[in-house]
Amino acid sequence: MASKYHVRCISLPSRSHPTTIRIEEELSKVKSLEESARLLLTSGSICRTLSGLEELYMCLDDLLNMASSQRVLSQNQHEKCIEELLEGSVKLLDICVITRDALLQIKEHVQALHSAIRRRKGDSSVENSIANFTCFRKKIKKDAKKMIVTLKQMDNSLLTSPLQEEDQQLSAVIRVLREVNATSSSIFQSLSLFLSGSKQSLSRWALVSKLMNKKVTACEEKKEIVNELESVDTALCSCDVEKMEIMHESLKAAEASIESVEKGLENMFRCLIRSRASFLNIISQ
Repeated sequence: MASKYHVRCISLPSRSHPTTIRIEEELSKVKSLEESARLLLTSGSICRTLSGLEELYMCLDDLLNMASSQRVLSQNQHEKCIEELLEGSVKLLDICVITRDALLQIKEHVQALHSAIRRRKGDSSVENSIANFTCFRKKIKKDAKKMIVTLKQMDNSLLTSPLQEEDQQLSAVIRVLREVNATSSSIFQSLSLFLSGSKQSLSRWALVSKLMNKKVTACEEKKEIVNELESVDTALCSCDVEKMEIMHESLKAAEASIESVEKGLENMFRCLIRSRASFLNIISQ
């Protein structure tokens, strides 16, 4: 599935300023990371994308701390655009919290199933645990689809208010904020796909071939193209209860992957809080 946002030339004034150069570089870098994450849907690719997004928000903080940015934003021009940006920041925070809660629930269910398999006593407890987990995964997949719909609606609302060009610097700053929100939205869509363990329409080796054009080696990708949650789903469908080694390894990998994504998401939550607080402080001056 192709990414729904595009990194455009932001045309910030004073392009030689290190902050404006960095933010364009980080937007381009995060876009590339998100494209790979959406193709691979592995915990490693998701974590790299969240890390890149964290770097982007650090650049955004620097931009918001510039006196020139604070001056134009505090003048309360383009009020409708600013209101949309504030609404978008709230939605991103809500989605981040919902996603974090979903990750916690998935980890709890993975741990419960793993525990049942380790202590199995030859009765129906493992079968019951598998049935409960399968039912829960169906719910997660439905919730993930709803989340993606919400994020796509947010993408559409980001560009509803046209920008007037009377103040080029204000328009440029607003464009940056819109780009960052759109980038965040797209990354959360990829994260939702990861949680659902969605299969891609292209074959895995077709994805490898495409990524090799970006100087990614076949060896690295062959090792990495494993959606850990999808692997659990597949193992549940095909695993003989009497031969649980594959299931054991899949659950172990899934638990480790969820914990790594949790850390990245927690860092992202703090970035979103800090950015929104800075924005609110500026426009309330």
